[in-house]
Amino acid sequence: MKVPKKTPRFCPKCKKRTEQKIDLVSTGGKRGTLKRGSIARSKLRNASPGKGNQGKRSRKAIKNWKRKTKTTTRKVLIYTCQECKKSKHAKKSRRVSKLIVGDK
Repeated sequence: MKVPKKTPRFCPKCKKRTEQKIDLVSTGGKRGTLKRGSIARSKLRNASPGKGNQGKRSRKAIKNWKRKTKTTTRKVLIYTCQECKKSKHAKKSRRVSKLIVGDK
């Protein structure tokens, strides 16, 4: 989906219709191996000792959790006012496979 770089919108700070720049919200940082919930560290901590199915920490279960179910992700747009430089998230995120800002 293609979205223009700038669009006229109402700015709640300026209380008038201004030209606003469109950006995408960047994704958060990925979970590292040193986190408390990582599988490698949980095995070292003996988080699931004993016999039987280890559930989340078993070899067969990981393949199912790693499988991606949705083909698209939610893309959230940020609108930045060119006069007061205040930014605001879009009310609704869009579920699209590809969002290109700067075309159209």
